[in-house]
This record gives sequence, structure tokens and C-alpha cells, in this order.
Amino acid sequence: THVTPPHSTIRPGFPVPVNTNNPEVRRAARFGVYRYNNSSNDLFLFKESQIKEAMVQIVRGLKYMLHVEIKRTVCEKRDHPSLDSCHFQREKNLQQMLRCYFEVWITPWTHKVHIPVSHCH
Repeated sequence: THVTPPHSTIRPGFPVPVNTNNPEVRRAARFGVYRYNNSSNDLFLFKESQIKEAMVQIVRGLKYMLHVEIKRTVCEKRDHPSLDSCHFQREKNLQQMLRCYFEVWITPWTHKVHIPVSHCH
């Protein structure tokens, strides 16, 4: 997949703000959520509820720096459904929201995604 830079005036190495509704930003946020779900001991899967802030930096690929709110869904991990079909938890005592910071490094020509930073609280 070819990823076009958010604007043509970007110089490599300088992080710049990017629209949180950008499809590539949303895809990067989902990679961060996958990373969180794979490392958490929660019974349920979490899904991004809101991307609060997004920056992108051109460094041998694209490095996204994302501030994302994630919420617990009704989908249990062991069922492995698609996150797109998972709805957020409705039961008050099961609802949980976390604020996360993800750094997602995508090198499109190698089809690799690396997530060096994943902090949620």
C-alpha cells in the first residue's frame, strides 16, 4: 500500500500534526490497540473510542505518535472477532476507558509495523 504524506511541505524528521480522521491515522491507532489487547490480561477486547491527537514523522517510513482513548468492548478475547463488529461495553460495572499513547512505525514497502511505545493508563 502506498501512503502519501499528509502534506507535500513536510520535511523528513519533523513531526507534524495530522487529522485524527485520516484513514492511515485510524489504521495506526488500530495497530496500537492490537498491541494493547495482546499484552493485557483483560478478558475483553478493547477498541479505540477516540483519537485525541495525532502527529506523523517521516523516518524511513511513517511514525505515528497518537493519543488515543480506548474502551472495553463486549467481545471476549478468546472469541477473536473482528474489532469492527465489537460494540462498547454497556454494563456499568464492566465499562472501562483508558488513555493511551502509541508510537506506530509503518514501513509500507516492507509491509512491516513496529510499535516501540505503547502506554495505557
